[in-house]
Amino acid sequence: MTKAQRFLSLHSGPSPLLLPNPWDPGSARLFAWLGFDALATTSSGFAATQGRLDGALDRDEVMGHAAAIVAATDLPVSADLENGFGDGPEAVAETVRLALDAGLAGCSIEDFTGRPDDPIYDISLAEERMAAAAEAAHGADLGLVLTGRAENYLHGHPDLHDTITRLLAYERAGADVLYAPGLTSLDDISQVVTSVSRPVNVLARPGGPTVSELAGAGVARISVGGGLCFAALGAVVEAARELQEHGTYGFLERAGVGVKAARAAFAP
Repeated sequence: MTKAQRFLSLHSGPSPLLLPNPWDPGSARLFAWLGFDALATTSSGFAATQGRLDGALDRDEVMGHAAAIVAATDLPVSADLENGFGDGPEAVAETVRLALDAGLAGCSIEDFTGRPDDPIYDISLAEERMAAAAEAAHGADLGLVLTGRAENYLHGHPDLHDTITRLLAYERAGADVLYAPGLTSLDDISQVVTSVSRPVNVLARPGGPTVSELAGAGVARISVGGGLCFAALGAVVEAARELQEHGTYGFLERAGVGVKAARAAFAP
């Protein structure tokens, strides 16, 4: 069984696949040590490690990062490839071919243009882009598990009907998994799950449904995006402020937990 086949099979388990998003090889190895079955990169988390914001990295940087995460563990890895780094279908297909070369088991392609004044691709072009991605991802066999992302809810277009219409278009185009990040209503998520025929990924959000609630709705996969990375950065900010403002070292207790985990996870 290839890594891609293994990754796809994890979407049909008795409970949702919990997909953590490492931001560097160390966090990838830590998540593997914790017992997760697969990993996914985070564009926002990786950008943060470079002192930049989400969307500020080019394709070469993203592919190099993806290859480093793949090399860190034996787990299947899916990569956040944003909009495929180009508007046209051929640019998207080339990005997916590079993802195959990087050893990835999966990737996601979104319909966000990157342009604030016109943020979502026209649905006909978005479907063409996804079809090109699917052709490159699948070839003669399943080379990559392709996730089709509908970005409406992250970019000021909270239209459930249009979102479902787009996900159905991406399903027709060949996407193996469907994803509409930003949904938080359990009723909306349930409607998405029952409207499509492919496994559905949900992004964990503050105040959103719990894992058990999402499992009950039939969700196949749950990811956290940059959540774990920014939780780590938040802990650093709190620790540094304690040192600056109070002159105390309470943060070293939490650091001790990290040291023990690193010694266990990173041991030869």
